[in-house]
Amino acid sequence: MICSILLLITLTSCVSGPLVVDVTQSSYQAVENHNVTLEWTFKTTTDGSFKSISIFCEMFTDLTSFILFQLHKGVEVSESQNERFAGRVQFEEDVLREGRLRLHMSRLRTDDSGVYLCDVFTGHDEGSRKCHLNVTAERVRPKPERDPSPTGSPSQPESPGWIVLYCGLGLLVVVTLLGVCYYLCRKYSMIPSQPTALDPVSLSLELDPMVLVSQRSEVGGPKQRLKVSL
Repeated sequence: MICSILLLITLTSCVSGPLVVDVTQSSYQAVENHNVTLEWTFKTTTDGSFKSISIFCEMFTDLTSFILFQLHKGVEVSESQNERFAGRVQFEEDVLREGRLRLHMSRLRTDDSGVYLCDVFTGHDEGSRKCHLNVTAERVRPKPERDPSPTGSPSQPESPGWIVLYCGLGLLVVVTLLGVCYYLCRKYSMIPSQPTALDPVSLSLELDPMVLVSQRSEVGGPKQRLKVSL
């Protein structure tokens, strides 16, 4: 009797033993806003059909857990999926017949980092395996630093063409100023000087202090003396 019970237990363990589930990678590294594919493998005995396969996948963090994916007898149960994964998780139906579970996650976020555990049921067999996913923030490329110009815009190295233009403009300004100065000098040098007023004292000294003699007129008149008293 005891031998029969032991034999029954042995046969039962052989028929309904634990399902061996494995992962392609035990740890995944991804970047924010990128995509990643999580993959589990298991041994199937369904002869190419997955109607008897049920899968339940969860994502665990330090505080709580979220339902990632659920498949009940070959039919996806999207209603049970947590809203944070809605529209971002897809599975490949064809490879499931080969004993491979592939979940494609898109538009990754940093809070997607955590432990992912999938339980696989095939009839009476069951097995599970977990993997880790770490999503890092997307790096922003720093803009090249430029010394600000006096106008506030970034300064740029001056090309030889600009240097020649600046020199030409400076030379034109100098020539213009010289021309204006020359014109003003010529203009003021051509203005006639005003006659100075006659000083009565000087005039009196030039005349004879006693008598001015007038010459004889053209008609032959006699000489006349003109006495001028000062």
